[in-house]
Amino acid sequence: MKHPVDAHVGKRIRHRRWMVGITQQQLAEKVGIKFQQVQKYETGMNRVSASRLWDIAETLGVSISFFFEGLAGAEAAQANDMMNDKEAAELVRSYYAIPEAQRRRLFDLARVLSEAA
Repeated sequence: MKHPVDAHVGKRIRHRRWMVGITQQQLAEKVGIKFQQVQKYETGMNRVSASRLWDIAETLGVSISFFFEGLAGAEAAQANDMMNDKEAAELVRSYYAIPEAQRRRLFDLARVLSEAA
């Protein structure tokens, strides 16, 4: 049975991997493991050792603490986490691919539209 902390860390690995746009295979190669192991980490079926989490964090360009953010009350946080929604995650990824000046204008437009709703 998977531990809620392992599941949370796995979801954060998947989220960050997806945000940087690399596949499980690419992450596995950079960390020196098989892609099946990445799958097991991301589902929380296997625990990530401290040294492996260090390697994953380095590869994905985040601090180790990133994987534990939002852990307090993890069940409630996961239920309300919009980034678990694939469409929302894709929107954020696309947003950050836009040049900064255009992104700022898009942000302002979105804020105006949300206030009008």
